[in-house]
Amino acid sequence: MNDREQRLKEVAGIAAALETQTGCPARLMIAQWALESEWGAKPVGHANYFGVKKAHRHTQCCTVTTHEFVNGKSVVENLEFADYDSLADSCRDYAWLITNGAPYHAAWMQYQQVNDLGTLVASVARVYATDPSYAHLAEAIAAQANVAQALAQTCREQGKAVDALPS
Repeated sequence: MNDREQRLKEVAGIAAALETQTGCPARLMIAQWALESEWGAKPVGHANYFGVKKAHRHTQCCTVTTHEFVNGKSVVENLEFADYDSLADSCRDYAWLITNGAPYHAAWMQYQQVNDLGTLVASVARVYATDPSYAHLAEAIAAQANVAQALAQTCREQGKAVDALPS
């Protein structure tokens, strides 16, 4: 197993457990983890695997030079990001943000009613990132076979029914 597969396996285990606890879809979490941290290889700061910007709830932060799209152009900015002690802490905060954060409230409420993962991924991604191609990339990663395989393996290891996973 290569490093990327090992990182995917680790985040899949955390994401599946958090989906059970919070309802935040593991596929959404994995897709944004992959995009924001280059499949877990490059977190922001110590352990911010989702590019979560600093908010009042965060006790740790770091300033990072990042690329944002402003008025259709890529610009370089120095921004404050949350920082975490571990991948699990980063994932927990991400799940909280998606299921409780004000910017995602409408998308989360719609998902609760219709359970359409594709719509949730697209809705969250449009708010989450300034890159105009981000939503498309997130949807493509969420649908990848390696993501489904990692989640299925996690379910087998945790003794859950594989068909319990959302597609």
